[in-house]
Amino acid sequence: MHPVLTLTRHSALDLSLYNFKVPQPEQDIVDAEAAFVRGEDTALKSAYDDHGALIYTLCRRSVPDDRAADVTQEVFVNAWKARHQFDPQKGRLAAWLVGIAKNRIIDNIRSEQRHESRRSDKPATELPVDCEIERTADKMLVAQALACLPDRQRQMIKLAYIDGFTHSEIADKTNSPLGTVKSDIRRGIDRIRIDLGGER
Repeated sequence: MHPVLTLTRHSALDLSLYNFKVPQPEQDIVDAEAAFVRGEDTALKSAYDDHGALIYTLCRRSVPDDRAADVTQEVFVNAWKARHQFDPQKGRLAAWLVGIAKNRIIDNIRSEQRHESRRSDKPATELPVDCEIERTADKMLVAQALACLPDRQRQMIKLAYIDGFTHSEIADKTNSPLGTVKSDIRRGIDRIRIDLGGER
């Protein structure tokens, strides 16, 4: 499995715990997504290099380690086969892959529950896993989106939304003009919205 896939179970907003590959500039991302849709020879490897850590970490947080690698592989195989369904105008490839991963994880968990039921001769009792997987995936997408922002925008957003400072307090704390604080936060939020699957 990919060497960057070594993450642990901690708060998803502690960016230091993630080894996500920070994406390239905007145009490079757009070009890579278009290459993926076209099915170019190196596009699947590039998609895995860029997003494999995110998908594998989501799988590891949801299923045992011995199944996480298999589910990750299924996600990328399924995504490649269905690549014409991905619309770059409706969001980032990472968010689309996470959507596939959530379905594959849920299928895997339910399949394992049925196997366990057959082994124990007890009726299958499916645990409600959908909401927990959804929350985990959302936290990880937000963490990755934050990690991909320019340093100053990330700092401003963390001060505003995680630490709870007002715009004026952030301006004082960072010795920045108030207008700069507001525009950095607005641009950062716009970028995060796109990364989480918002229309471009």
